[in-house]
Amino acid sequence: MLRGAALRVTRPRVAVLSAVHTHPHADTDSIIGAVRRNLPDVSHQAVYNTLHALTAAKLVRRIQPSGSVARYEARVGDNHHHIVCRTCGVIADVDCAVGEAPCLEASDDNGFSIDEAEVVFWGRCPGCS
Repeated sequence: MLRGAALRVTRPRVAVLSAVHTHPHADTDSIIGAVRRNLPDVSHQAVYNTLHALTAAKLVRRIQPSGSVARYEARVGDNHHHIVCRTCGVIADVDCAVGEAPCLEASDDNGFSIDEAEVVFWGRCPGCS
């Protein structure tokens, strides 16, 4: 995946990419913890830089629901959405929205060339309900 995105293959990049695949919707601290289980000497900055590079290369997706820290996932390229528990903060993937609401086309594009709509559903997970 790294070579396909024209990125050099390094142990930290492989470890971060693996952590994102293993822990969907993980925050940066969780990713650092997972990476350090295999590479104990990796720095915070190396993980931050790697997440930035992987996001720019579209190998991972950065999401940040309102009131939450940034989180990362490996599911990219399908414009899926998320549902967030208001109580515990757990996040789950939701395939593309269907139906009339919420509207996925802007009533006024203000001259923008729109290429993506981001939808976040909010509620309570089964464990918190």
